[in-house]
Amino acid sequence: MPVGDRPILEILVGQLARAGFSQLIVAVGHLAGLIEAYFGDGSRFGVHITYAREDEPLGTVGPLRALDDRLPEHFLVANGDVLCDVDLTAFLNEHAHAAPARDLSIATVQRRVHSEYGVIECGADGIVCGYLEKPTFPLRVSTGIYAFSRTALELIPKGARMDFPDLVLKLLRHGCRVVTHDHSGLWLDIGRADDYEAAQQLIAEQPNRFETVMTRSESKVPSSQSPKREVTL
Repeated sequence: MPVGDRPILEILVGQLARAGFSQLIVAVGHLAGLIEAYFGDGSRFGVHITYAREDEPLGTVGPLRALDDRLPEHFLVANGDVLCDVDLTAFLNEHAHAAPARDLSIATVQRRVHSEYGVIECGADGIVCGYLEKPTFPLRVSTGIYAFSRTALELIPKGARMDFPDLVLKLLRHGCRVVTHDHSGLWLDIGRADDYEAAQQLIAEQPNRFETVMTRSESKVPSSQSPKREVTL
């Protein structure tokens, strides 16, 4: 999906490259060939990209289990359709060095969700004790950006579909440590029509908000001084 004149995934890859992430794995299914043709090996974006193809849809977390021999002790996972200015390096470092150790960290934002309905408050006996006309509820929601430890991979079944909510609940049932990282900045899910419209307006008004991706040959920093972080998306 384009945001301005670039695919949303290109913006994310650029953010990762500038943050010092050098090794990316992109899990692809639908339109895999198009994505692979556009990004190639990632060299023109200053990173190295490999791909994990799904023979059948494995959900939002299922593909990770097949990659367990390619992933480091701590790594970042992100949906490919979010526009967010969370500090990715600080987020992963916070997760990796936390005490006590974490199995999963979830970057979250505060959202206010508006109800289109009048909400009745009542007791178990059905007696009405309150009425809220089209109320707004504050919620903490996932940005689709996560920091993982390898311990969390053990609870993902091999070759089976699993989504992130299912993994979180399974981790909690097994007594694993799942922690949030609250982000107060920009977050837009371009899979939602209103967020996509907001993203287009943002880029139109602030075209330099997300800098153009630089290749290593264009960067002013010598390659010997570039970040060598071996972290995987």
